[in-house]
Amino acid sequence: MTSANSLAVDDLGSAAQRDRRKRILDATIQLASQGGFDAVQMRAVAERADVALGTLYRYFPSKIHLLVSALQREFERTEHTLRDKPVDGDTAADRVINALKRTTRGMQSDPQLTEALTRAFMFADASVAAEIHQVGMLLTTMVTKAMYPEGHEELTEDDVQIARVIGDVWLSALVGWVTGRSTAAETGQHIEVAVRLILRD
Repeated sequence: MTSANSLAVDDLGSAAQRDRRKRILDATIQLASQGGFDAVQMRAVAERADVALGTLYRYFPSKIHLLVSALQREFERTEHTLRDKPVDGDTAADRVINALKRTTRGMQSDPQLTEALTRAFMFADASVAAEIHQVGMLLTTMVTKAMYPEGHEELTEDDVQIARVIGDVWLSALVGWVTGRSTAAETGQHIEVAVRLILRD
């Protein structure tokens, strides 16, 4: 892994390092929840996480790396929740819509945090490619598990591409809500229409 990437959990050899990374992400999420994107300053994160500023930069080279990694952790939590409590629905479209609406409501309940994480995702460039890839993989997993709640012998390339398109639509709808171009109700409707068009039975 190059110095341009964040240090993921798998890159950390000791419990102390993993705990330090967790504290950093906890601090990031707390600051974002309180004041949105602008409130997440590297020095403020370091102070709240009780780490040296240089240490913070070794774990996360920039604010965007930091916030996209926080988005990844939030998606990991959502994916675990969906795994423990699968969504209802008679069709793949119904289940995907319910899963995304549940996730959307959860994010809309903390608008400052969602604004920070979504803006970071929008601003991310090629230097954050590894973190963006992880977020995309988690979103694809969430969608395919809703499509096939009882498991599937093997996901096809079409299954994965469909899930990616749905994920892109969902993120676009979320951006519309964050930037004030659509209401929460309109966001939900946008997601439902798109998923039903893509997953016609």
